[in-house]
Amino acid sequence: MPRPALSRTVGTIAATAAVLLTAGFTPVHGSSSAGPRVAAAPAAVEQSGALFNNPLGTAEEQQRIRTKILQYVGTSPAGASIKVALYHFWDQEVGQALADAHARGVGVQLVLDESTVSARPSDPTYGILRTSLGGDTSQPSFVTLCPAGKSCLGRPEFGASINHNKFWLFSQVDGAADVTLQTSTNMSPSSYSAFWNDAFVVANNTGIYNAYASYFTDLVRQDAENWRYRSSTWSPYKAYFFPYYPGTGNTTDTIWNTLDNVTCTYTQDGAAKTTKVRVAMFKFTRQGVADKLVALKKAGCSVELVYTETDSKASSADGQTPGTWETLHSATGFAPLCYHHDHDSNAATSARVIHSKYLLIDGKYDGTVNKVLWTGSHNYSGPALRENDEALLKVDDSTQHDLYVAHFNSVKAAAVPGTADNVPQCKGVLTQPEG
Repeated sequence: MPRPALSRTVGTIAATAAVLLTAGFTPVHGSSSAGPRVAAAPAAVEQSGALFNNPLGTAEEQQRIRTKILQYVGTSPAGASIKVALYHFWDQEVGQALADAHARGVGVQLVLDESTVSARPSDPTYGILRTSLGGDTSQPSFVTLCPAGKSCLGRPEFGASINHNKFWLFSQVDGAADVTLQTSTNMSPSSYSAFWNDAFVVANNTGIYNAYASYFTDLVRQDAENWRYRSSTWSPYKAYFFPYYPGTGNTTDTIWNTLDNVTCTYTQDGAAKTTKVRVAMFKFTRQGVADKLVALKKAGCSVELVYTETDSKASSADGQTPGTWETLHSATGFAPLCYHHDHDSNAATSARVIHSKYLLIDGKYDGTVNKVLWTGSHNYSGPALRENDEALLKVDDSTQHDLYVAHFNSVKAAAVPGTADNVPQCKGVLTQPEG
């Protein structure tokens, strides 16, 4: 169990607002846990909030999340620790930054999916990390891999799985302590220049930091036999850690249960209101969640979806079994948008896609009128629920929700082929690897 929350909040300085705007942050309210402790004031104050890249923008905009990660790595002092759980790591500069951090006395620990090596054996990043950090997980620094063809915590009887996590933990950086950065991005060129991604920084929240750190320790141990799904709440946040075991069916599906708590129509201040549900999702192949989303639309919710890949009759083994594509197109007035754009007419390069995996609810949720978001590495697929190593973060904050809505609207406006999605790349016949 995590130790009791301890906020290590740094002192505020006059330039904070300008610094936060430059960094792309809008601070989340109530992000510090109880019991503040004043530390020496650094040059800037990091606060919790959302970050988004823009693959259609400048190099700076494309690499906004990467830049924040490099900032945190570069300002971690000797004696601090960095923990990283990641699916694919193909970025030599960031790998070298971690090696440099280790050389100046930072404890640097990584647990990666095995395919980060086997899928691109010529990429130098893993070699840089292994040479610098070594592979002994009993040491303060190391890099280790999950087993080939398997996640670190997935049970072998469930078949192939992956460590699909994408989170970074920093015990100390300039302006903050106990920093959790949960993101949808891998570390690769296409993740910056072709894929739309998001990240959420939780700063100075020891409870969330410890919850993720405990999960990281479980990933390193790779004790699938004793792993059990869990969640941890440190208001205004809640973290969920996968695979969801033991469990079968919709009632042990985190996303299905979340959607089951939505009330579509309600009255507020004497006026009739409609709950808005927005989903941005790279892979949407979990039938129960598709059924529930359509049910919400039929019950009167406003439902919007931007996705990259579903499954369908066309992608099924027998060519006859309907999938989520057919379900998501079965409700009157519900027009999902596909974003899978071969923007350079070159099959050898990455298509532009929505790679984020977030859910936004604006209305009556769990009996209360609120604005809430969930984001992380968790696709709406069967393996993401039962087999893969994944993390999901709930953020109960209206300002942050609205920032995600603005991002969602930008993605919608750019989505190609959009509603003209009766095409192989949107129906799971042609797929985009997660670069």
